[in-house]
Amino acid sequence: MGDIADFINSPNGLNFQNLSPPVQMALMLGLSTLLPAALMTMTCFTRVVIVLSFVRQGLGTQNVPPNLVLTGLALFLTLFIMQPTFAEIDQKAYQPYVQKQMTGPQALKIGSDIYKRFMLQQTRKQDLALFLHLSKNTSVEHAEDTPFLTVIPAFLISELKTAFIMGFCIYLPFLMVDLVVSSILTSMGMVMMPPITISAPFKILLFVLADGWHLVSYAIALSYG
Repeated sequence: MGDIADFINSPNGLNFQNLSPPVQMALMLGLSTLLPAALMTMTCFTRVVIVLSFVRQGLGTQNVPPNLVLTGLALFLTLFIMQPTFAEIDQKAYQPYVQKQMTGPQALKIGSDIYKRFMLQQTRKQDLALFLHLSKNTSVEHAEDTPFLTVIPAFLISELKTAFIMGFCIYLPFLMVDLVVSSILTSMGMVMMPPITISAPFKILLFVLADGWHLVSYAIALSYG
């Protein structure tokens, strides 16, 4: 958003404060349609929901927990993890703007810089370098100078990689249980019985005894420092 804020602040840009209230309201309603996309791509929601999906897949419980419960848990974990970033934006950008201590473009620039710093902290250098190369932007010497729209896809693929690494680590113990049960059934000559039928209760028991939801939530939150 830093480049967007520069455009708004430029003489040829759009001055939001000079627009009439109906036009401002129309623009705000239009921008609100982008909130679901922003939630999924610009926050930790992607990592959280993928890791939780790996947990359910590893347990082999099909639709338990239901998609609605899993998405709701991912949403509130996302709000919890993003709270420090949102609080900093509110303190350093939104509140000064409301109190008329700075203009709208200035608040947007400060808020976008704070948010970009959060994304850069979770973005791998090679992912950022990839999109800088694709955009043919060779003038960037420091990561903080990267355009906002270049940081977003780099952040997203970094989140996907991290989520799959965490998902693999979570899935591996469940796979070991399946292998042990399958070996026992084969040695007993019960090759026609699906191993998942026997292993599912053991995996659920193991997950409950280890307080799995607590550990998964802790691991996700800790992965963001």
